[in-house]
Amino acid sequence: MAFFRADHQGLLITARVSPKASRTSIVGVMPTPDGEALKIAVTASADKGKANAAATALLAKTFEVAKSDVAVVAGETDRRKILRISGDPAALTVIAQQWIKS
Repeated sequence: MAFFRADHQGLLITARVSPKASRTSIVGVMPTPDGEALKIAVTASADKGKANAAATALLAKTFEVAKSDVAVVAGETDRRKILRISGDPAALTVIAQQWIKS
């Protein structure tokens, strides 16, 4: 199962967010018991949603959308999250496919 799914509103991404990393970056796709997830490392701590804010800001920059177009829809307090990126599904899918291994 792929880590993302397009729908009429944009993209739903399954992610694993790792707080307190040495740098903020998208590490790549990793296998999980529930399917693939996009591993996101952030320097922020998990305290008071700081890691969520850092992850959404990174995805907004990566997908070239406004920060308000990225939202955590599930897993607010868990490392495994579902994030929605609102926008053109076709354009967002092209960006997401860069992490799919050939």
